[in-house]
Amino acid sequence: MNKLFFLSLTEQLPIEIIYMAQHNQSTKRKIIVKKMNLDSIVAYCFLRKQFRTFRIEHILAVFPVKGFYERHSSHTN
Repeated sequence: MNKLFFLSLTEQLPIEIIYMAQHNQSTKRKIIVKKMNLDSIVAYCFLRKQFRTFRIEHILAVFPVKGFYERHSSHTN
């Protein structure tokens, strides 16, 4: 999980997260990490179109954005 956060932060690449929001509702978000600390991340959220803070303990899963990383890695080789 932290590896994808770090990759998003350093390369400014989008990732998708499953996040447990208020009232135990899970949401799927596409984000780009801007800042990380031990218990939260600050990221641009494409769903809300603004910067949001996400508590790491509420992030249930992290995924690379399908197709995006393959295109990016082919351009760097």
